[in-house]
Amino acid sequence: MSIDGCGAPEQGTPLPAGVDVEKETVISGVVQAGDTPVAGAYVRLLDATGEFTAEVVTSQAGQFRFFAAPGTWTLRALSRAGNGDATVAADRGINQVAVSVTV
Repeated sequence: MSIDGCGAPEQGTPLPAGVDVEKETVISGVVQAGDTPVAGAYVRLLDATGEFTAEVVTSQAGQFRFFAAPGTWTLRALSRAGNGDATVAADRGINQVAVSVTV
């Protein structure tokens, strides 16, 4: 099921059965304000030059997931609880990232 008609899969679901984490680069994590997950935050994936690549909305548990190429990425979270950025040097496999937001 997509979120708000944007075509992005539900963010809290397990990886699809056909995903080979030996070959895929998965960037996933959670958006938090302090210790509290932020549901409904918009998380943008920006490439190494700062160009917008993709956007998803976090799950009720503040979770997000992107499938990307290996490389350096910036995650930008925008929410009512505040905004925040995190950078990840992603390689093949699952790359976990926490994005903290503040007002």
